[in-house]
Amino acid sequence: MTVSGERKSAASPGLGRQSRAALRIAGRKSGENRWVRALYRAGEAVAGSAGRVLHVLWLEVTGFLFLVLAVIGAGAAAREYHRYVAGSATMGRIAMAAAFALLFLYFGVNSFWRSSRKGKR
Repeated sequence: MTVSGERKSAASPGLGRQSRAALRIAGRKSGENRWVRALYRAGEAVAGSAGRVLHVLWLEVTGFLFLVLAVIGAGAAAREYHRYVAGSATMGRIAMAAAFALLFLYFGVNSFWRSSRKGKR
């Protein structure tokens, strides 16, 4: 709603349109400057390298956590085996704990393998 005193003319562009035009001109002018282009390319190189390092770190941290879970699962499988020998557990519980341990062992080893491949690039 407009008040009778603040009518906009149809010819005046909006603030968004003016700011887009100003940014377009500033981008064109900054692309002509060697220093700005050099800083932009340096920023791209640093961001790419840091992103790669952070991804390798993420893979290693998750691999470690998966290996910790695999050790916990192996401990549970050993505990269930001792209960099975004592006659108070079933073979299904041992199989489930062993499958859990093997699955997380695979996840952990795979994560470390992927991080070593990613780190060599």
